[in-house]
Amino acid sequence: MMDEIELREKIQKIETLFARAGTEGERLAAEQALERIKRRLQSTFQNEKPAEMRFRLQNRWSQQLFVALCRRYSLKPYRYAGQRYTTVMVRVPQSFVDNVLWPEFIELDDLLRSYFNSVTERIIHEEVFGHTEEVEEVPEPLQLPS
Repeated sequence: MMDEIELREKIQKIETLFARAGTEGERLAAEQALERIKRRLQSTFQNEKPAEMRFRLQNRWSQQLFVALCRRYSLKPYRYAGQRYTTVMVRVPQSFVDNVLWPEFIELDDLLRSYFNSVTERIIHEEVFGHTEEVEEVPEPLQLPS
């Protein structure tokens, strides 16, 4: 099972990947990677008109991660009155979403979900009850006595 230190290291590697390091040997600190991404975003804003984009996220954890990524890149996420809490709106160039923001979100979201699942399964197995396999499948609905 992955521990928190490994999780943090993987997150930093993902961030470095999306900063597009020039060579494999170039493994800069996370702050330098973030600065490269921010410079790319500023350049993209100068060359491409931002569009209002809507993101419908699956759960509150994913929504929090996506909002944090937006804010990390100095984007301003919002939602309109009446929209679900898991809906996030942001004005951003499409190419930045396609090449950086969304792919990075997907990788981080998958990593965190895997981590959360393994921790949850372990705690249920150790603290609630050890048998957590799937429930029995029955061929037809059971008849309740009248």
